[in-house]
Amino acid sequence: MTATVLIIDDDPAMCAGLADNMEAEGYRVLTASSCRAGLETALGRRPDLILLDVMLPDGDGMLLCRQLRDAGFREPIIMLTARGEERDRVLGLDLGTDDYVVKPFSLRELLARVRAHLRRGRATPESEEVTLGAARLSLRSHQLTRDGTLLEISTKEFELLRYFVAHRGRVLSRETLLRDVWGHRAEIATRTVDNFVVRLRKKIEPDPAQPRYLLTVHGSGYKLVEQ
Repeated sequence: MTATVLIIDDDPAMCAGLADNMEAEGYRVLTASSCRAGLETALGRRPDLILLDVMLPDGDGMLLCRQLRDAGFREPIIMLTARGEERDRVLGLDLGTDDYVVKPFSLRELLARVRAHLRRGRATPESEEVTLGAARLSLRSHQLTRDGTLLEISTKEFELLRYFVAHRGRVLSRETLLRDVWGHRAEIATRTVDNFVVRLRKKIEPDPAQPRYLLTVHGSGYKLVEQ
């Protein structure tokens, strides 16, 4: 099945160049040059992955990312930006981006990241449902319920919980989680992982202050256990 990539960038030369290369890789390509058009296209056409520029004529790409996540868009979003500061990368992660590529970037690396994110999305064991006490995670429908009530779960929260499920019982360091779930190098200092673990505990734990399933292993990281 051919994947669809949406490019949201107001630079005509950049947009055309990316589109040509994505099509050469065999992807269908959609384009938009503003936040408004990008939002409408993403929610209307449901691409498999978005390449999103930070600086757009009618707004900030990071805020558009948050809008997409709040609207239920759960596919990978790779941010393209000239901003290389750590605080900007961390903000992008916290707002729900899956990856962050700083301009000027290597086209070969960008294509590799696109392939990796698309593979990761398709590797979901579609039929699996995981029970953690009163909470149930459906890997097929991307839904989390607790006592039968559907809970809101962001794309990145789902990806993180799915990763814990796939590696249940193993101690996972923050660096490993940041690299494998967010696709970022381990040297980026951030409390992103800790913040997302806190959010997940509020959803799956009977008492988030005394977790039974998503445990802290002091000095090492976290692990998911099944009681």
